[in-house]
Amino acid sequence: MTATALPAPGARATRREWTALAVLALPTLLLSLDVSILYLALPHLSAGLGADATQQLWILDIYSFMLAGFLVTMGTLGDRIGRRRLLLIGAVVFAAAAVLAAFSTTPAMLIAARALLGVSGATMMPSTMALIRNMFTDPRQMQLAVSVWFSCFMGGMALGPLVGGLMLQHFWWGSVFLPAVPVMALLLAAGPRLLPEYRAPGAGRVDLTSVALSLAAILPVIYGLKEAARGGWQPLPAAAVATGAVFTVLFVRRQRRLADPLLDLRLLSSRSFSTALGVMLLAGIIMAGVTLMSTTYLQAVEGLSPLEAGLWLVPQNIAMIAGSLLAPLLARRIRPAYVMSAGLATAACGLVLHTQISGTGGLYLLVAGLILASGGVALPMPMTMNLMLGSAPPQKAGAAAALSEASGELGVALGVATLGSLAAFVYRDRLAEALPGGVPAGAAGESVAGAVAAAGRLPAAAGAELLEGARTAFAGGLTTVAWLGAAVFTVLAVVSALAFRRGGAPDPDPAGTTAGTTAEGTAVPQPAAG
Repeated sequence: MTATALPAPGARATRREWTALAVLALPTLLLSLDVSILYLALPHLSAGLGADATQQLWILDIYSFMLAGFLVTMGTLGDRIGRRRLLLIGAVVFAAAAVLAAFSTTPAMLIAARALLGVSGATMMPSTMALIRNMFTDPRQMQLAVSVWFSCFMGGMALGPLVGGLMLQHFWWGSVFLPAVPVMALLLAAGPRLLPEYRAPGAGRVDLTSVALSLAAILPVIYGLKEAARGGWQPLPAAAVATGAVFTVLFVRRQRRLADPLLDLRLLSSRSFSTALGVMLLAGIIMAGVTLMSTTYLQAVEGLSPLEAGLWLVPQNIAMIAGSLLAPLLARRIRPAYVMSAGLATAACGLVLHTQISGTGGLYLLVAGLILASGGVALPMPMTMNLMLGSAPPQKAGAAAALSEASGELGVALGVATLGSLAAFVYRDRLAEALPGGVPAGAAGESVAGAVAAAGRLPAAAGAELLEGARTAFAGGLTTVAWLGAAVFTVLAVVSALAFRRGGAPDPDPAGTTAGTTAEGTAVPQPAAG
């Protein structure tokens, strides 16, 4: 591989770095595109492969399980063997796994391919963020670069329904996996020439026991939360979360004892880092719960098809792209703490709109609230990523990026499980009061979708009354989640204004002096910022 020197701390990025950012943005867009497309393709691939309900769930979930489980390991591994090297290895594996998925002949084969996609995706996500930390050492430019990265991730989510719909209309279901091949080929061709290499100096071997403990800590928690979101807190998901918690304690204790830990917990000692991580985690929890409720409302209450519901969610993603690109521009004129606070306050206002939804007829109110909430939360999100990367020494950027992205995965799982459970509790409680006379509570199922199905088996009058009660009860769950989310965002707005009020962009080199190495092992000295 061609060795590419790192820029000195504080140096302005050149055309080379911005071109390299475009190369890094491609896999980022692809990874989010892959997730959103699969939801559309699931009915087609299930019919083609004969996948049963359990296999369908594993096809959907195994990717996120593996991605979340391996983020911490891969983030640290990139710091040790070279971030560019790990990124390119991941690109090769991802492309091969995409071809395997496209031409799968059995559900088990597709599940295995999706698992491999998740592991290889975990190599790329922290590597791209850590390389941005290496290439953009000017704080303002790094903030803009992170915003571009974040907007590309959201762009994939927005394009997913459109690209997926077109591909499924003209090709077979496996075609949705094949865009990965040319994108990864471009990354492999341009990466060695444009991307710098960085390997933390003096990095030791990866502690395999820590890797096993990290997987044992993360995977059961993600599994348990996802199962709880589907069927409530039954013994199995509760036991899985408890098991993960036990292994988390063991993992943390081992990291504190090791001289060269898999995850350096000293990163959390930085107030900027830990506060930014907390803001990102809590915002992710709220937005995941709100998006879950909104998607269900569009389909079960408004009666839209999955594709129609997905299209109504596109404005939300566009708002997130706009907000993430606007954030660094505003931060040049306004103290970043105030930009973050204003964004979170705007998100709270968007959720207040959701509290006014009652039964049917709330489509435009729902979409307007999502646009405000998503656009508002997009202002602090790239800035918190920037703060976390800037608060960590360059040699720990991969681990910092992995923590950031792992918190996002955990936030989604927590939001769906906890807020979904809260909404389900409110739904059941209010539906019990609104059931038509003579209709047993069990007839409406545990969700509004179950009530819609049950209404079709009842006489017309009773069915209509059940539907009205179920939709009103679901709206009650939605508004409860919205009120809680608005309160959390309001608190986060105050915390952000206070915690980050002293300054803007983080010090590009908190450690003072850093040194990197090329892939070939040649030291690249990095002088302290003046």
